Amino acid sequence: MKSAFGLSYTAGELHQRGFLSTPSTSDSQATLMSEQLLSSDSNVDRLLVEGKEIILVGTAHVSQASADLAERIIRETKPDAVAIELCEPRYQSLSNPDRWKSMDIVTVIRQGKAYVLMAQLMLAAFQKKLGDQLKIKPGAEMIRAATVAKETGAEIVLADRNVTTTLKRTWASLGFWSMSKVFFAIIGGLLSDQKIDAAEIERLKSSDALDELMREFSKSLPEVRTSLIDERDQYLAYMIRSAPGKRIVAVVGAGHVSGIKKYLTVPINISALEEIPPPSPISLALGWGVPAIFIALILGGFFFSGAETSAQMVGAWILITGSFAALGSLLALGHPLTILAAFVASPLTTIHPLLASGWVAGLVEATIRKPRVGDLEHIAEDLSTYGGWYKNRVSRILLIMALTNLFGTIGALWGIKVVASML
Repeated sequence: MKSAFGLSYTAGELHQRGFLSTPSTSDSQATLMSEQLLSSDSNVDRLLVEGKEIILVGTAHVSQASADLAERIIRETKPDAVAIELCEPRYQSLSNPDRWKSMDIVTVIRQGKAYVLMAQLMLAAFQKKLGDQLKIKPGAEMIRAATVAKETGAEIVLADRNVTTTLKRTWASLGFWSMSKVFFAIIGGLLSDQKIDAAEIERLKSSDALDELMREFSKSLPEVRTSLIDERDQYLAYMIRSAPGKRIVAVVGAGHVSGIKKYLTVPINISALEEIPPPSPISLALGWGVPAIFIALILGGFFFSGAETSAQMVGAWILITGSFAALGSLLALGHPLTILAAFVASPLTTIHPLLASGWVAGLVEATIRKPRVGDLEHIAEDLSTYGGWYKNRVSRILLIMALTNLFGTIGALWGIKVVASML
């Protein structure tokens, strides 16, 4: 169970997140006091910071008890503002579950947001799987808190960092192997038959269980912890501290509570946390290195071995890169024209760092097999099974893009080797 939870909760944005550091004393003049709000509420803390009363409610994102607790604390304390662990896109997603019906997959691909969409869909599917087991909608405590805030006249503060920024900063910190581990962890969590009950969810909100979970997570994916947990702790602390009014209720995942306490009195550069990091030197080297090497080899073949050898090298490149990309589309069960498009595009896109054969294949597939309303309505359920990935037209388009790009990259590396051997 330990290993399964470690990986599965990584995929689901760690529904019960922990923070190993103990709260530290800040050098600022702000006074930080923590006490239990009610003797029966071990997941509620009252913090006095710079003249503001901040009430932290630690929750589980698939817990009916957490939803009830959030509502009760808001009604009892009558705060000026209620901060919730959601960003605007996630808030809209939970508030409007029918949003998928209006999604245009072609526009998503053209805007270069396909991988962000894939990550969001997989996380949503994982959350829904847990929610179905426990008979509660994931994030219900956040929506309940927002609803009660409106009823009581409190201002709603969306305190979490934009999910797209978090995902991009996470990806930027990952190497190839770490990214592979994350991908297979998400897939494993989606396809696993392991069950979890409400009692286990409540147990995971305790500090001991959170520490145990985080130790395993930190060992497996330390890079992910920085952007997914540590940075968000800072962001949440800043937004909660900046919320209007003298009394603020903050409804956050139980695992963020310790980190939020740590950073509530620490100066935070919020702009730095919102920056999208530039491509790493390694990725830039790979992106421009392959076309540079290929062109150099072709020119070398022309000047040292003649035009015929140069032409043979180009032919080998077309055959190898095209075949590998086509194989990726074939494995994703793309339409025959999609497979052909992958074959034709790959020899060109592999020598252009700003293009990808998967984008071309995905656009062709989306044009030929347009997603239906049913595909958008059942995307979360379909991602929970092997067959569903192929049956659902949206997930199949995303799968075609991913596999075509993956195999196209492999083909480019293999093509360089073969072309070089022809000199």
